[in-house]
Amino acid sequence: MTEKTRLDNSTYNILRALGKEADFMYSTVDRYIEDANKDNRTHLVEIWNEMKRDKEKHLRMLREALEKEAGEQKLSK
Repeated sequence: MTEKTRLDNSTYNILRALGKEADFMYSTVDRYIEDANKDNRTHLVEIWNEMKRDKEKHLRMLREALEKEAGEQKLSK
């Protein structure tokens, strides 16, 4: 017996946003910070660090939203 799991658009959007935010956090922003440091661009280091903090907040918000969706069993139909 196979069971199809469908996500509604809102839940799918959360997952997509989580992926994009995580990609930036875990594979991009640290490289940008490193490059700015190497180029002695303190103001850019500050900008990238602020963006990193913002992304961390976004990830936390999205994770909480996904947990709520799961708690309300909106992950399967």
